[in-house]
Amino acid sequence: MQLNVLEKGTAKTTVDVAELVFDREYNEGLIHQVIVAQMAGERQGSKAQKTRAEVSGGGIKPWRQKGTGRARAGSIRSPIWVGGGKSFAAKPRSFKQKVNRKMHRAAMCAMLSEMVRQERLLIVEDIRLTDHKTKGLMAKLNELNVNDVLMVVEHADENLLLASRNLHNVAVIDAQAVDPLALISFEKTVITVAALKQLEERLS
Repeated sequence: MQLNVLEKGTAKTTVDVAELVFDREYNEGLIHQVIVAQMAGERQGSKAQKTRAEVSGGGIKPWRQKGTGRARAGSIRSPIWVGGGKSFAAKPRSFKQKVNRKMHRAAMCAMLSEMVRQERLLIVEDIRLTDHKTKGLMAKLNELNVNDVLMVVEHADENLLLASRNLHNVAVIDAQAVDPLALISFEKTVITVAALKQLEERLS
């Protein structure tokens, strides 16, 4: 199949791409599973609380068993006491979910295919800036009529990274680092022809 390559917001030429990657059926369930797994894998899982065995103190019975008129107590570090240990204390854990490579590739292809159908994937010949000023990048984005955008390039140069870092709704990423979460985080994706071919080769 062929996709249009834009120049100043209008289609000038076309590029041949594999239907296996850019014309796949949309699979919402698979995409959801892969994205949830990726977000879960990014969780730190470092929450930690202390049980009654781990908090300090409480080595002596606070008062005798009988005759005081108060409730029986064996330790001041009981979970029902202020400063006591935590019942069922949370411990560091991993939230990672297993997603094999075949599922990940299929989800990526389904997402890219749907983006093509919705005209959310814009292909350009190249994205180069003569300097690192944000104004130059904004001019290029205005030509393409995009605002909230992920820019995928073969290799991100310093000018592009510096020009985009002050824009909260613009991100620059290498083709090898594209993942499902990055694709859904922005309204549109602008990708260079070289990065497109690199991404196609990676997913084929």
